[in-house]
Amino acid sequence: MKVLITGITGFGGSHLAEYALAQGAEVYGTARWRSNRANIAHLLDTVTLLDCEMTDAAAVAQVIHQVRSDRIFHLAAQTYVPTSWRAPGATLTTNVIAALNVFEAVRAGGTNPLILNVGSSEEYGLVRPDEVPITEKQPLRPLSPYAVSKVTQDLLGYQYHRSYGLRIVRTRAFNHSGPRQLDALVIPAFARQIAEIEAGHREPVIWVGNLESRRDFTDVRDVVRAYWLALECGTPGQVYNICSGHTHTIQEILDILLSLATVPIEVHIDPQRMRPSDVPLVQGDFSRFHAATGWQPQIPLHQLLADVLADWRARVGASIQ
Repeated sequence: MKVLITGITGFGGSHLAEYALAQGAEVYGTARWRSNRANIAHLLDTVTLLDCEMTDAAAVAQVIHQVRSDRIFHLAAQTYVPTSWRAPGATLTTNVIAALNVFEAVRAGGTNPLILNVGSSEEYGLVRPDEVPITEKQPLRPLSPYAVSKVTQDLLGYQYHRSYGLRIVRTRAFNHSGPRQLDALVIPAFARQIAEIEAGHREPVIWVGNLESRRDFTDVRDVVRAYWLALECGTPGQVYNICSGHTHTIQEILDILLSLATVPIEVHIDPQRMRPSDVPLVQGDFSRFHAATGWQPQIPLHQLLADVLADWRARVGASIQ
């Protein structure tokens, strides 16, 4: 089986590549020439990398035609909410046009692969207390440029399935984390600060934003297993939540990480880490996906957090050798 992963050098893409290889797939991946290869350095002998700017329609069409894969996992995107506030135009262009180019290339290319269109729980945006846990029937009320871009990408996938018969399965993944994630998100941001404090690189103070928000966290290794099952067992045109179904406050996350630290650490609030708008509670319902695939999370939160911290300890240690 041939698998094409767009954005293979990213956090999710690298974990999905590992999983696909373990399933015996022949793995191809797109990357921009300037993309950092660190996440897949250990896979470079086992995957085929293809230079491709995903906003370039001709380049995407060439890759789709060259590989002629059985499955396409479209992960390439601008994935960080804070970045979307600073660069809303670039976020919309990257996320919407990249997906459009994939769909158009498949439509024109004479192949009919299964396509995973990766969305986000950020699409739900404003969720009222009586609307939790969030099902796929929840109205979409996006609260950031990133969320708007993912809503558009999501609905493009639906439209291309309905209009042209493309075998597109849509997912909305809730918060997920794991080793190799950049520190633009809360768990790796905490873990990096702790690792640097332990190594003596910074004073024993950790800077935080809003600690009261409740989020639904899943390990990335469970999420990429869900992506694989979405194309194995999911229904084209359908949308599925991928989440744990449980919530934890950011304070709880921080408390667990601090309990794993080897030195005492103080906690200070940083106003710059507050979002212009934030949702107090995000809790998903993955019952539709479970019914279709049998999937459920397997990796507990404590292991997820311990593994992220171990990853950052190794990174910080490598940087001083």
